[in-house]
Amino acid sequence: MDKFIIQGGIPLQGEITPSGNKNAALPLLAACILTTEPVILHNLPEINDVKAMRDLLESIGVVLTYLGNHSWKINARTIHCSNLDRDLCTKIRASILLAGPVIARTGELQLPPPGGDVIGRRRLDTHILALEALGIKTTYKKEKKVFEFTTNKLVGTEILLDEASVTATENAVMAAVLAEGETIIRNAASEPHVQEVCQFLNILGAKITQLGSNTLHIQGVSKLDGGEFTVGPDYLEVISYVGAAVVTGGEITIRQAGPEYLGMISQVFQRLGVSWEVRGEDLFVPSEQKKVIIPDFRGAIPEISVMPWPSFPSDLMSIAIVVGTQSSGNVLFHDWMYEGRMYFTDKLTSMGAQIVLCDPHRCIVNGPSELFSGNVDSPDIRAGLALVLAALAAKGESVIRNVAQIDRGYERIDEKLRSLGANIIREN
Repeated sequence: MDKFIIQGGIPLQGEITPSGNKNAALPLLAACILTTEPVILHNLPEINDVKAMRDLLESIGVVLTYLGNHSWKINARTIHCSNLDRDLCTKIRASILLAGPVIARTGELQLPPPGGDVIGRRRLDTHILALEALGIKTTYKKEKKVFEFTTNKLVGTEILLDEASVTATENAVMAAVLAEGETIIRNAASEPHVQEVCQFLNILGAKITQLGSNTLHIQGVSKLDGGEFTVGPDYLEVISYVGAAVVTGGEITIRQAGPEYLGMISQVFQRLGVSWEVRGEDLFVPSEQKKVIIPDFRGAIPEISVMPWPSFPSDLMSIAIVVGTQSSGNVLFHDWMYEGRMYFTDKLTSMGAQIVLCDPHRCIVNGPSELFSGNVDSPDIRAGLALVLAALAAKGESVIRNVAQIDRGYERIDEKLRSLGANIIREN
C-alpha cells in the first residue's frame, strides 16, 4: 500500500495544468456503448477509477486502443456479455452508469451493487425509478446479490427525478437517447460533467436540448454515429490546487482551468477570505490572501452548505474545511448529502485544527490554527486530498497512508505538487 511522506511549510510556486474531469470521463466512457461506430475521447485522466471503467468495458467486449497523450479510441461494435464482473463493479460507484447504455443496446443487464467512496448512504432508487419510467423492468435478486434489468422496448416519457442526482440524470439521458419518442427529464442535475455528456451525445447524433438547465428534452433517435470529444478540466482538481496554494502561502497559476464553472465556488471561497484572478482560461492565485472569514449579517457565524449545481458542490467540502482552518474566524460547514463526509475532521483535529464536529453532517471550524505533522489514513478521494493539503501546511513530516484512494480521482498528484515545489514523495 502506497503512502505519501510530506515535509510541510513550503509555499507552492509555479504553473500547473489540471487533468480531465474524472466525473465526466466515467459517464463519457459508458456512453460510448450507445454506438457501434468508433469514438475517440481526448484528455482522459489516467486515474484508477478511469482504469476500472475501461476494464469494465473490455470485460463486455468493448475494444479500447490507447492513441497516446491521454487519448483513447473506443469501439463498442460488439457487446458479447450483459453480466458485469462483480469484482470490477465493487471498485467504483460509476459501474451503475453502464445500466442505461447497456440496456439500451442489449435489452438486459445483470449488475452487482456498485462500490465507491464510503461517505454515507448513496441511493440507487433514483436510477431505478428513472429507468423503469422508460420501460425497463428491475428486479433485485437477493440470493445472487445482483440487479436484473430487462426491457422489450424503450419508450420516451416524462420523468421527474426524486432528487437531482448526477449519475441518475446521466443514466436516464443515455437510455433516453435511443428510446422511441420524446423524453423530458425534470429536476435534472446540471453539473459541468452532465453538460459534457449531453454535448458528447449530441455530437454522435442525439437530440438533447436545454443543456445546463434542470429540465432536459430528449428526442429519441434510432442510432448514434461515431465522433470525437475532449474532456474538460477537472474543476475539483483546480480548486484543490487553489487550496494548496492558499494554505502554504504560495502563488500559482492554473492553466486551462475552466473558470466559467467556478462562479459559486469563488463566492464561497471569498467568504473564507480567499480570492483568485481570472486571466482568460487561466486562474492566478496570489500569495497575498486576506484569509479572514466574512460573518453573516449582524456578525452571525456564516454557514457554508452544499447544494445542487450551480451551488457549492459536496465534493469540495473537505478542501474548504482545510482552508477554513487557516482563516481567521468561525464558520459552520454543513453537508446534508452525506453523513460520512465530516468524519475525517478528527484527523485534522489530531494535527492541531480547532474543529467541533456537531453531528455527522455539520462541523464548526475556528481558525486560524497552526497545524502540525501527523500520520493519518486517507478515508476517501476528497478527504484524502484534503489531508494532503493539511500536511503541506503543517510543520514537520507527515505521512498519508492508503493513497490508493487519492489515486482514484487525482492523476499523479504527488508529481504535480512536486512541480510546484512541494516536498512530497511516494513510498510503498
